[in-house]
Amino acid sequence: MAAQLILFFQFLHLIIGAYGHDSALERRTDLYVKLPVVHSTNKKVFSDFGDRRAITTVPLANRSDVAYYAQLDIGTPAQQVYVQLDTGSFELWVNPDCSDLQGSADIKFCQAVGHYTPASSSSATQIAGTKTLRYGIGSAQVQYVSDDIALAGTNSKLKGVQFGVAMDTVDEFAGILGIGHGVNVTINYKNFIDELAAQGVTGTKAFSLALGSKDEQEGVVIFGGLDTGKFTGTLQTLPIIPASQSPDKVPRYWVNMTSLSLTPPSGQNKVYENTTMAVFLDSGATLTLLPTDLANSIAADFGASATDANGFYPVDCSLNDLQGSLNFAFNGVMIKVPYNELVRELATSFGTQCFLGISPSDDFALLGDTMLRSAYAVFDQTNNAIHLAQYVNCGTNEMEITPTTNMTAIKGDCSAPAAKNAATSSTGSSIATATGSGAAKTTTTITATSGASGSAAAAEALGSRNQVMWCVGLGIVTLWGAVTVGGLL
Repeated sequence: MAAQLILFFQFLHLIIGAYGHDSALERRTDLYVKLPVVHSTNKKVFSDFGDRRAITTVPLANRSDVAYYAQLDIGTPAQQVYVQLDTGSFELWVNPDCSDLQGSADIKFCQAVGHYTPASSSSATQIAGTKTLRYGIGSAQVQYVSDDIALAGTNSKLKGVQFGVAMDTVDEFAGILGIGHGVNVTINYKNFIDELAAQGVTGTKAFSLALGSKDEQEGVVIFGGLDTGKFTGTLQTLPIIPASQSPDKVPRYWVNMTSLSLTPPSGQNKVYENTTMAVFLDSGATLTLLPTDLANSIAADFGASATDANGFYPVDCSLNDLQGSLNFAFNGVMIKVPYNELVRELATSFGTQCFLGISPSDDFALLGDTMLRSAYAVFDQTNNAIHLAQYVNCGTNEMEITPTTNMTAIKGDCSAPAAKNAATSSTGSSIATATGSGAAKTTTTITATSGASGSAAAAEALGSRNQVMWCVGLGIVTLWGAVTVGGLL
């Protein structure tokens, strides 16, 4: 009987282990799948690659400190690679040339994002053809291959995906996952978004993106779905401007912005002139690019009289402690970007320096990460639309997007974000104030911070634990009954 008991408990252990393994994956019954979006400063995932002694200038063009990444497991057996999530490009490629980089921090980061070797994968096939992919900063010359790609943390795997393996790169420290328009629009093969839909992982060519705040250091992208626990208000639908009518004639996520305004700590709103324009949403861009005259006006209101030698606006770091926002208005929705999301802090050999997360550009207007962190955006290629709301993180409540989903009826679970209350903190500090009039002054302001509620997340975790315990209990009762009836005990 002792042997039978041992056999019984070994079998029970296998059941519990199998359930535990399955619960570690992102289980799906609907046609959507999510991936964490990891900020490169997240030390839980990436080590601290900063080397202040190696920095002699302010390297805002070195993007390893500000980009957002997703993990892909490529090949058989799987090879782990992190790639930059980029709504502004269209193709996936891996294997940057780390020896081309100058800054030691970028080199170390480049070496840590992972390397894919086609010869080590039994499912890899080389495809005839090479191409040079060019970006705002940097380029990659790639050889195309086909291989299987598993989505890390999920039970989904794409078969035979075409992507590029870099043979040479210039100023690129990580591969890029382009999630713009693909087959028969910008390229002649199925890109990542196309394959998700074609292989039945998603039911539509739509995905939602929440980059997460600077403090959170992690967000989420859901392919084929969305999360109502990541925004407030109702999603507003903005038609994607056709390429033929867009500023650069390229199929991108172009939408119309209706106005841009500033709400300084005084609360006296200032609307900037001539701010109705086409803009495109680009998660692969660190900064927000605006026409020079407009960028100069905004910078002046943050106390910056001009750009520095690198073309960026130096500002006082204490602006991060002020309430206030830069407000991007679209048809039916306004995205309020708090000061602390708009101001970039950079540790250098000269100490911490701060810069406005806006840069002048007369080529086109681009809304990069300094704006997108405050937005919840659904990029909907199926319906040629962007669905937009104010980002707030109050938990998790996922749902599938189908081709017939009425996006304008979807309301976020979160309350509007609370502004910093200048009257409730017990400590004061001397800080520079963005006045909205072009002048900067120093004043003593008392500030307080507010934390996001964790009740929804706690309830979700409790529900998962209860589910585990219920399944384990059911397994024990069932097996005990089976062995008892069978006369083993």
